[in-house]
Amino acid sequence: MKEKILTYNGDDITVTYDIKRCIHAANCVDGLPEVFDPERKPWIDANEAPGNKIADVIETCPTGALQYKMKASERTETPPSHNRISLQEDGPVYMYGDIEVQDHEGNVVLNDTRFAFCRCGASANKPACDNSHKKIEFQADTAADSAKLPDPAGKGENGQKLIVKLMKDGPAILEGTYTVESETIDPATSDKGIALCRCGESGTKPFCD
Repeated sequence: MKEKILTYNGDDITVTYDIKRCIHAANCVDGLPEVFDPERKPWIDANEAPGNKIADVIETCPTGALQYKMKASERTETPPSHNRISLQEDGPVYMYGDIEVQDHEGNVVLNDTRFAFCRCGASANKPACDNSHKKIEFQADTAADSAKLPDPAGKGENGQKLIVKLMKDGPAILEGTYTVESETIDPATSDKGIALCRCGESGTKPFCD
């Protein structure tokens, strides 16, 4: 994946912003407009709010484009206790948890707690979403074939790493314990491996066919 990281220093927090991973979800702007103001240059002023408050908002950024490092405390972002995969209508798959993305040779390309996974196939920064789904008017609802979903009863242990293995010219295979969720399906938790479509053409989205 490509990255272009800008750094913004405050008295008690340093904020980093990866332009290549940002898809303008606007959680930051809505959460702390006095800190995150796209009409201002520089658009992030890390002295406009207490560091902990800024960190709280950064941790809601679904793409991981925003990260932080505290100067005045030992606080660091820790993965949530449950790995979650959230389907977005006509858009990416948001992933939250202890995430490790591997290429087809097993090389680790990303370790993070938040990630927006491209499912339209058009991103120039695969496997990350870059908002290309809007340019190509990608359409995908948030439904999923219940036969392909994990067992709603739940299996496996919480606290496991969610490993996303990218197959060459193919889908992404998930390993670990995770919950699949959306506005239209009941959350289902399991350690059953599933294959997520990456080309955008599957007839069984979000799964590869």
